[in-house]
Order: sequence, then C-alpha cells, then structure tokens
Amino acid sequence: MSDHKQLSLCMIVCNEERFIGNCLNSVKDVVDEIIIVDTGSTDATKEICKSIGATVLDFEWNDDFAAARNLGLEYAKGDWIFWLDADEEVEKKDAAKLRDVLTETEDSIVGIQLVNYYGSYPIHPDNAYLINHHRLFRNGMGFQFKNRVHEQLNVDEVVGEVDHLKTLSVKVYHYGYLDEINAEKNKHNRNIRLLEKMQEDMSSNPWLDYHLATEYFRVSMYNKAFHHLNEAIHNFLLQQQIPPSPIYRLKYEILILANSFEGAWPAIDNAIALYPDYVDLHFYKGLIFVGMEKYEEAIEVFQHCLMLGEKNLQHITLKGLGSFQAWYYIGHCYMKLGQMEKAVYALKACIQQSHSHTLAKEALEKLQKSS
Repeated sequence: MSDHKQLSLCMIVCNEERFIGNCLNSVKDVVDEIIIVDTGSTDATKEICKSIGATVLDFEWNDDFAAARNLGLEYAKGDWIFWLDADEEVEKKDAAKLRDVLTETEDSIVGIQLVNYYGSYPIHPDNAYLINHHRLFRNGMGFQFKNRVHEQLNVDEVVGEVDHLKTLSVKVYHYGYLDEINAEKNKHNRNIRLLEKMQEDMSSNPWLDYHLATEYFRVSMYNKAFHHLNEAIHNFLLQQQIPPSPIYRLKYEILILANSFEGAWPAIDNAIALYPDYVDLHFYKGLIFVGMEKYEEAIEVFQHCLMLGEKNLQHITLKGLGSFQAWYYIGHCYMKLGQMEKAVYALKACIQQSHSHTLAKEALEKLQKSS
C-alpha cells in the first residue's frame, strides 16, 4: 500500500468455507495485513484464508467470542484495525474508502454502513436492516471486545459516550441472519446458552435481556421476547439510563404482531419523544393507527416517515420504512377511505421505489381492474 500508515483486518472464523473467500477478496487489496483467528474449523476455511495471504492463528474454543477476537488484536500491527465477520463482504466499489481513516480523520473510532439481510435465498435487496456500525478503530488505544456473545467494543471505557458516529460511505453486506444460515448453524440455541451463561455473572446488565429478546423474537417466541424487553427497560431505568432505541423498536413490533393496538397506543408516543428522529418508531405508530382503523391519522404519520427518510442510521432501520413501505401503507389507507386516485398514486410511488413489491402490485392491479 502507498500510505505510510497501515490498516489491519482482524477476523474470527470457524467452518466458513462457504463465505470466507468472498469476504476476504472484497477487501484484501485495501488492507495491509489479514489476521484470522480460527476457533476450530474442520473444513477448508484455514486453507482458503492462507491462499489469500492471511496469517491464521489457532484458538481453542472456550465459548467466548470476545476472547477470540482479542487474540487477533494482539497480533495486529496496523495503525488502524478493521473487523469483519466471515459472512460479510465489503461493497467492492467502496472498499478503497476504508483507507481514508489513515489520513483523513482525527477520530479514534469510525463506522461503516452495515446492511443486514434477512429472509430466505435468493436474497431480496429490499429485505434488510440498515445501521451505521463502528468497525474501524485506532490500534494501541486499549480497545478490546467484551461479552461471550454479541460481543462489542469497550468504546465507553476508551473514549466515553459517542453521540454521533463518524461514518465512511462504505457498505458492508451481512448474510449471517438469513433463514438458511441461522438454521444451518443453530445460532439461536448457541446464543441463548451463552447469554444465559453471561447472566449468571452479569445479571444487572440490561443489554443481556435485550439480546435474549432478539434471539427469542427471531424464532417467533414473542412472549419470552416481550418479557426480556421489559426486563431490559426496567434495568436500564434502574441504572438511570435511557433505554436504547432498538428496545422500543422491538417492543412495539411485537405488540403490533400481537394486534395489541390499544396496548401500544398512546404509549408509543413516549418512545417517540425520546427518539423523535427514529423513522421506525413513527412507522409503527402508523401501523397502530391502521390497526385501529384511524386511516387519516395513519396517512399523516406515514407522510412524516417519508419526510424523515432512512438516512439517519444511528438507529437500526428497516429498509423501506422511510420510503416504499410508507408509500404502500399510504395507498392502503386511501383505499380504505375510498380515495382511489390518491391510492393509485401512492401505490405507483411504492412500486417505483421497490419494483417487486408484491402487495403494492396486487393492490394496484385490483384498483385498475375495478376502475
């Protein structure tokens, strides 16, 4: 690399031959070294890594993702460290921008734009959660990973609370929570076991309840998920902390799935008051109004979602809630109100932004046949 400063890629892997080649090839030309910690692969993962030029370290698995990641940090020589999961890859046209951290920032930690796909194969580009996620940090400052599972950097300990994360215009695609991969790796049972193990030592950590809630939600165990969300909220408040926005997002999603609209309204306004810039919460308020057959109020909320858009990725955001999904529900509400011209306009706007939106196409076809 031509830059004087260097960038290290650090990763942990285990039996990732399906993904690891694409992952490393997406970034190998813009990093100065690749440090791979292997936690017990029995397939061709290690050989693929070595063929791409990586240094591979063996780690005896001890049910601790953070410990494995921290071993890689010990060996990294770069001025900055970039970390990925094996089931991720960098958008190739963006990859070179990763080196901007070496010369163009005074920050100690920098984010990328993470695109988490969900659903089944083949991947649908509109089925994604979006968030700015810190993935680059200065080496030698004391950054370490913590937690056995859902590991995260000790950002607060090193630099204090980060109100706004500086983010590069670099997209990283994550495939690990697609249905097929989840089932294949049995991630749910593994994560539940490790989270419960952590709770034995860290029972007052409200993040553990949040992560348990997300695990139960993924397998449609909504009552258990809701219980852990309430525990998380309670423990955050006990520690005099405002519960983070994803907790409220998941809470109201569960209430909507349960058709508990009266239970969700007007309480959701309290969450929106805490996070007025969070488009997902506004969208869920719109869905609550739809469920209560308050269609005019819902239209107003969905129009506000369009105004907010999806550019603020400090919160985890479901793709479409500030764009095509809002247009779809505006069209749906106008249909319920008998205002068919406005419904057609909204549905066409939805389809223009999401060409394969099945519900919008079916609704539009129905309207056009009846006109």
